[in-house]
Amino acid sequence: MKIISWNVNGLRAIYKKGHWQWLVENTPDIICIQETKSSPEQLPPELKIPLGYYSYFSSPRDKKGYSGVAIYSKEKPLSVSDNLWGDSEGRILEAIYPTFTLYNVYFPNGGGGPERLAYKLDFYEKFLDYIEKVRKRGNPIIFCGDVNTAHKEIDLARPKENERNTGFLPEERAWIDGVISKGYIDVFRHFYPDKTGAYTYWDMKTFARDRNVGWRIDYLFTSSELKKWLKSTRILDDIFGSDHCPLELELAI
Repeated sequence: MKIISWNVNGLRAIYKKGHWQWLVENTPDIICIQETKSSPEQLPPELKIPLGYYSYFSSPRDKKGYSGVAIYSKEKPLSVSDNLWGDSEGRILEAIYPTFTLYNVYFPNGGGGPERLAYKLDFYEKFLDYIEKVRKRGNPIIFCGDVNTAHKEIDLARPKENERNTGFLPEERAWIDGVISKGYIDVFRHFYPDKTGAYTYWDMKTFARDRNVGWRIDYLFTSSELKKWLKSTRILDDIFGSDHCPLELELAI
């Protein structure tokens, strides 16, 4: 099974740029999209119901053209839910499959002042509490998406300069420590524990991608029960069209 996760910074934008064709031609079993910036009724048929896929969306209730996540799946999930714990910003989709439960998440950015940082940290805690309850019922977990935090110094090009900036604050990084301590696997670091220069996001305004001055803030995590099924993972940094690049996970399922 192949899963691709990508913060596209606008689903209609990557479609217009021709990058949607790359996605469907790559034929992943599951496509997880973050930051769709659109609701289903705004999408052309090729994006709303692409050939060979079931599609599911979560969009903000009040703010058009903001946030939003989508799952495209060749296999129809047993069930799909959004707006978990009252999330109104279109940030999460839960898809239950026979062998695991998948969460596609666009975690909040902590910028914009203390209130948004507090919102981000609260979202973190609610999410982890929620998936732990699901896991205790016997459902292995996969979660992917834009976490909006670089975990370790190895995960961004300029750690010292960003120690006091959201996305690399101690309290944000500590949450990822907590996720891992509960037995979740950062799949990229599982396969590449010491790899440097591996980033998933670059600031477009400063042309940071040209110099690879980036951040690894997009992740694929699995619960430890799925460790034996992990086959490979890649950061697809040769794919353009967004300020983030796609991630790929292959499972022997």
